[in-house]
Amino acid sequence: MSVQTILILVALAGLSGVAFGYFLRWIISLGKRGSMELEIRQMRMDAEEKAKRIITEAEEKAKEKAIELSGEHKERERELKATEERLVRKEELLDKRQVNVDAEAETLSKKLEEAQATKEKAEELVRAQQEKLEKVAGLSAAEAKEELIQSVEKQYETDLEGRMRKLEISGNERLEQRAKEILTTAVHRLGNSVVSDVLATTISLPNDEIKGKIIGKEGRNIRAFERATGVDVIIDDTPGTITLSSYDPIRRQIARIALENLILDGRIQPAKIEEAVEKAEAEINTIIKKKGAEAAYEARVPNLDPKLLMILGRLYFRTSYGQNVLDHSVEMAHLAGMLAEELGADPAVARAGALFHDIGKAVDHEVPGTHVEIGRRILQKFGVDEAVIKAMQAHHEEYPYETPESMIVQVADAISGGRPGARRDSVEHYIKRLEELEALANSEPGVEKSYAIAAGREIRVIVKPEDISDLDARKLARDIADKIEKELQYPGEIKVSVIREMRVIEYAR
Repeated sequence: MSVQTILILVALAGLSGVAFGYFLRWIISLGKRGSMELEIRQMRMDAEEKAKRIITEAEEKAKEKAIELSGEHKERERELKATEERLVRKEELLDKRQVNVDAEAETLSKKLEEAQATKEKAEELVRAQQEKLEKVAGLSAAEAKEELIQSVEKQYETDLEGRMRKLEISGNERLEQRAKEILTTAVHRLGNSVVSDVLATTISLPNDEIKGKIIGKEGRNIRAFERATGVDVIIDDTPGTITLSSYDPIRRQIARIALENLILDGRIQPAKIEEAVEKAEAEINTIIKKKGAEAAYEARVPNLDPKLLMILGRLYFRTSYGQNVLDHSVEMAHLAGMLAEELGADPAVARAGALFHDIGKAVDHEVPGTHVEIGRRILQKFGVDEAVIKAMQAHHEEYPYETPESMIVQVADAISGGRPGARRDSVEHYIKRLEELEALANSEPGVEKSYAIAAGREIRVIVKPEDISDLDARKLARDIADKIEKELQYPGEIKVSVIREMRVIEYAR
């Protein structure tokens, strides 16, 4: 065979193979398509069957839910009906009660009118009876009442005195405690009757033109000064003076120094005012520290905290009835030390207690409480010995005398403050006040004689026992005390003691 014949046969064989392959592929694809259609048909039948089953179950659940909701609806209707019936019954009951209340109110109104009429008739009868009694007795009601009271007082004078003593004893502790609280708070915290320069400081001016500079344009300088110092600047028609007013003596001193420096400088404006106030504060702090250290050294109370010395030094600017409180405290320390040495007590504790007895006054206008309580807290804060605290806390009898030193401090306070000339009173004024006090007591009827003692803080009145009874003696003490309050001026308080003593003297011959 030739090559061409072979190539043709090979080509034919190849074409036959390709044709046979496509034929086989076509046959296979037909078989697969048939199986897929069967699977799809089977899946569709399964889905339809599942859907029917779900629909059936949903319909059954819906029927059950409808039955359940229908039962709840019927139950709710029954409850609403029962509630409505109860409300109707309550309304009927309220209507009945309202009717009863109206009837009772009408009855009470009638009874009230009857009671008022009866009361008026009774009062008329009482007045008529009283008029008859007055005609028969020949006395008015007021005269009969006064005569009856006098008769009863004479008849039961002894019983009344006994009852008054019982009341005095039973209420003594309660009244004393209450009186201490009121008096201590009112008297020892800026409530004292003081002279004007205790709350105000007057500054002399070189001329009245400087007042305009101090006030400034539209008052800006004076407002800046008051804001920086915390004091009130009073500028009135008084020539050559300006008054600084404040309850705080430290502020007044700062304001005084600052204003004096501004006047010397001549340049008064807000910036200069703030600068002058800062310098004055530094100067006052230096003075306070120096005065506190000097007082502690002079009183021989060593090893004190510098902050405690600063608080002590503030007392240099505090006065009590014209007496400098720091000088008063140092004087008390010397007195307490001498008394302690004489009595065998601890002089160091007595001096320290006396020096610190009024330390609370340095800040009593800033901190609530009495100056004694404030002083206790200050000393406790700085770790001062408890014996010193006990010595200082009893000088106004707010605390009991727990140690001999506490009594010594109280005595030293009375000596330093009560002696003639200690506080702003000349000897002549002091003697005159005592004479006026005794003359006032002697002017009362039944008084035999009287003595002013304890630097005028107590007046002892001796009465005639045949003219004044015990009950009258109590009334006389109250009358004298009222008269002293109205007619005399005095610092602190004055104790009035009325003494009635019966003496019977016979002679054996």
